[in-house]
Amino acid sequence: MRTLSPDGAASGPPMPEQTVGPAEHARRAHIQNALAEAKRKCQMSGLRLTPARLRVLEILLEEPRALGAYEVLERMKAEGLGAQPPAAYRALDFLITNGFAHRIEGLNAYVACAFPGQPHSPAFVYCGICGKVGETARPLDPDPFGLAAEHEGFHIEATVIEARAVCSECRDKAEANESTLVNGNGQSNGNGNGRTMFSSS
Repeated sequence: MRTLSPDGAASGPPMPEQTVGPAEHARRAHIQNALAEAKRKCQMSGLRLTPARLRVLEILLEEPRALGAYEVLERMKAEGLGAQPPAAYRALDFLITNGFAHRIEGLNAYVACAFPGQPHSPAFVYCGICGKVGETARPLDPDPFGLAAEHEGFHIEATVIEARAVCSECRDKAEANESTLVNGNGQSNGNGNGRTMFSSS
């Protein structure tokens, strides 16, 4: 235990030195840059970035996977930022409307925008097992689908591109489990054609 003497000096065993690796340092920098960009945009646009909205954005930035609205709400409740579902939904709606977050339709969950402040049309790939999400920024120029829609008299207001996949970590775990089964009892959980059967349950 460390205590403070009357003059404010700390006594007791020193705090252990903490080392932050390059990956963690980059992750923290990304979070801070995204939060700063959100504050800048809101200030320039006259938008009200409340503490609850800012914290919800930070919660999304801290997670590599998509979060459901009730997961966000539970964290807000724990921090005294709102105890009712509308509190989470209002914050998420604000973030989505202003380009700070996205809703992943296939997961019914939310992620922070990976390219804040950059005009783009997002496309997503998500792991159907763990929910990890990757985002790529497509140019805003009309693609063949958009041009075809325009030709038929449709004006596209929003396009959702999502691909369900299996991330490398979940794939490695599944392959390791299959190898264990094969080595243990000569049986495999494959489907007989060289593919591994994955289950989200």
